[in-house]
Amino acid sequence: MQLKRFRLKTIAVASAMFLVSQSAWAIDPFTVRDIRVEGLQRVEAGTIFASLPVRVGDTYDDEKGTSAIQALFGLGVFKDVRIEVNGDILVVIVEERPTVADVEFAGAKEFDKDVLKKALRDVGLADGRPFDKALVDRAEQELKRQYINRSMYAAEVVTTVTPIERNRVNLTFTVMEGDTAKINEIRIVGNKAFSESTLRNLFDLDTGGWLSWYTKSDRYSRVKLNADIESLKSYYLTRGYLEFRIDSTQVAISPNKKDIAITINVTEGERFVVSGIKLEGNYLGKDDEFKSLVSIRPGQAYNADQVAQTTKAFTDYFGNFGYAFARVEAVPEIDRANMRVALVLQAEPSRRAYVRRMNVAGNSRTRDEVVRREFRQFEASWYDAEKIRLSRDRVDRLGFFTEVGVETQEVAGSPDQVDLTVNVVEKPTGSISVGAGVSSGEGLVLTFGFKQENAFGSGNSVGVDLNTSKSDRTLVFSTTDPYFTADGVSRTLDVYSRKTSPVSDTDSYKLVTAGASFRFGVPFTEIDTVYFGAGIENTKIVPGTSLPNAYLTYANQFGYSSSTLPLTIGWSRDGRDSALVPTNGQYQRASAEWGVAGDAKYLRGSYQYQQYIPINKQFTAAFNGEVGLGKAIGNRPYPLFKNYYGGGLGSVRGFDSGSLGPRDSVTDISLGGSKKLVLNAEIIAPFPGAGNDRTLRWYGFFDVGNVYGESQPIRMSELRASVGVGINWISPVGPLRLSYAKPVRKFNGDKIQTLQFQIGTSF
Repeated sequence: MQLKRFRLKTIAVASAMFLVSQSAWAIDPFTVRDIRVEGLQRVEAGTIFASLPVRVGDTYDDEKGTSAIQALFGLGVFKDVRIEVNGDILVVIVEERPTVADVEFAGAKEFDKDVLKKALRDVGLADGRPFDKALVDRAEQELKRQYINRSMYAAEVVTTVTPIERNRVNLTFTVMEGDTAKINEIRIVGNKAFSESTLRNLFDLDTGGWLSWYTKSDRYSRVKLNADIESLKSYYLTRGYLEFRIDSTQVAISPNKKDIAITINVTEGERFVVSGIKLEGNYLGKDDEFKSLVSIRPGQAYNADQVAQTTKAFTDYFGNFGYAFARVEAVPEIDRANMRVALVLQAEPSRRAYVRRMNVAGNSRTRDEVVRREFRQFEASWYDAEKIRLSRDRVDRLGFFTEVGVETQEVAGSPDQVDLTVNVVEKPTGSISVGAGVSSGEGLVLTFGFKQENAFGSGNSVGVDLNTSKSDRTLVFSTTDPYFTADGVSRTLDVYSRKTSPVSDTDSYKLVTAGASFRFGVPFTEIDTVYFGAGIENTKIVPGTSLPNAYLTYANQFGYSSSTLPLTIGWSRDGRDSALVPTNGQYQRASAEWGVAGDAKYLRGSYQYQQYIPINKQFTAAFNGEVGLGKAIGNRPYPLFKNYYGGGLGSVRGFDSGSLGPRDSVTDISLGGSKKLVLNAEIIAPFPGAGNDRTLRWYGFFDVGNVYGESQPIRMSELRASVGVGINWISPVGPLRLSYAKPVRKFNGDKIQTLQFQIGTSF
């Protein structure tokens, strides 16, 4: 009872104090004659006046005073705001927040400082912005999150705030990074059908190897672990284990925050065989056509990939008729007694739709028209899944983007309309190579190469090659407009000047070639392009030391200068899944060149075929074949300066570049030949210790080939052959290809070069 009375008295006293304070602070409304602002340092007075809800001549009361204080605090630039009344004058007194003058980092080695500053800018903390302790706390947490994403769980961040003149502060984030936490154990518990080592090989994460410093595969990442778990699921679900499930995943970190152990508990279930497939629902009267799309095979083990492939094929086929919202579901009817499953494919096409608008997103550099002109689905037309898929593939084949995806959004209030958004992620589309060297014979030698596939975002390509060497001087300019006409006809222009000497002696003979050409590419189908072109070219044989007898004989008979007008025709088809690291598909290219007029008349053609076959997720078989043939027209022999060359990377590895084929009987210089045959076979696999990283791969190869003169038949007995291993690395400075080859079939006089490499630079 006494306690209750004490509470009542307390409440009464508090209420009285509140009423007294209210009466003390209450201001009788009055008309504002003037408004003054005090305490400003950097904020403009106009910012204050624009934010105040009261003006000179307005009636001021307590409600407007409260609103004014809230509005000024809402600007986020003031630490304190007070409003005082002096007669009929309103005085606004503010205390500005300090401004961040500079943000620095100490001890941060894992990240570039620009990356860290961008992360802080994203949370609102940057130079020139008002200082806010809450933002500093958020910044510390953001920095820790960035380190945790790199498996650096022991990282600590301490912030130092240093006041300086003019109400500014310097912020210093001192980072104690600590050691990187590494995965020291990955366990899979509950597996019976497959060994633990087999399942762990499916993962990109691992316990480390001698290349972990590069791949960072032993650093824990939740995103990578989720991807590995999906790979594990897929492995079981494609081998009949319909009821496979992940029971739990535990990630444990040691007390010293250096070691991580991952344990995945699984239940395999039984292995089921497909007993049959049934179709239910509305198939638009095209049941037989849909049945032909079924990739599931009765009598074989249940395969989730085949089920997904079938349902997607059904959905896409519905889309070909405008049914953008078709639903297809594979319902399993499980017979556990016999370990069999029947699949019922239930379909509901829903309603037809047409495309209202097509948008492009993610192209900060590439112009919209470059993407839009590849569309085969048009706005205000019926939704067509085949044309949308073709549009996506055409945009992807431009080579300007790392990712291309299409999103479908329903239009609110219009159930028969959809909007399509093509989302792209741009990538560097240029390559540059710069080099310099000094020798006693040539002095300073500069090399420069530049190519931009998407110049100024226009889709056009521009390239320049320059070499100032006295023995190999080159200047080439080329440009391609892929849409020279609105119908997609491309145009390529080349202007070039080359001076080459096969011998390093600066007094040796030289071949000087100058010319220009143009070529048009006409798309005959969506995947086939035929090229037509013409040019003009002049080649001079400049006498000097080591001039091969074959060149001397040709020059004495037909002169040291030869001009020609070549006409060209070609065809290409590229069905690879990637131009940089292909694992599936094929590539074909054929070309022909006809020297129709001038001093040198000839006909030369070549054909190349590549095939990539995925053996599994890690291994790929690759095959390449290339044949070239040249023939003289008229009374003159085939011009030597149009010969093919073989040997080295891109040909028969293990032999010196361009060294195969006929040689001059006096100087022993390689002359090349009018016929070429090259065959290559490779097995491509992940580099040991690099996991499934596709940017670093090794390969074993077997090469066969040779070059033959005009009067020589192609004899299989004269083919050179080599075997070896190599490395493909998409390095930070561009693609690098290195090979070590051992000739297994060679002849006396062959020039051997066991170690060869190429590298390019990207930007």
